[in-house]
Amino acid sequence: MAFWRLYYHLVWATKGREPLITATLEQELYGYIVGKADSLGCITHAINGTADHVHLVSSIPPKLSIATFVGQLKGSVCHHLNHYPALNLAVFEWQRGYGVFSLGHKQLEIAVEYVKRQKEHHQQGTIIPILERCEDED
Repeated sequence: MAFWRLYYHLVWATKGREPLITATLEQELYGYIVGKADSLGCITHAINGTADHVHLVSSIPPKLSIATFVGQLKGSVCHHLNHYPALNLAVFEWQRGYGVFSLGHKQLEIAVEYVKRQKEHHQQGTIIPILERCEDED
């Protein structure tokens, strides 16, 4: 097995930025994402978000492309949530794009803290705008 230390800050949003991620849904959603990431051989350092988007700090092994990782997470989460009767959701969908930022080991702790405090950052207006982007803006 190869030695690797790769860190990424990822962000993606609900379709149309709809506020679908309720406090009730959050625990199921984040738990499922962490479990799926683990099954893909990835390490989750932090996960959090708001009602319309998710931030994830993760280590993704070099054998797995970032696009494949995000695609599998997003697709699997939608399938799970839309087929989990206890949640009683109409339809849960993600927006097409995502944002990804590579981190060095020295930035890992800062990124983890930023993600852990997502709700606080949004309430206080202390977000870092570039880290909130999920798609190209023309």
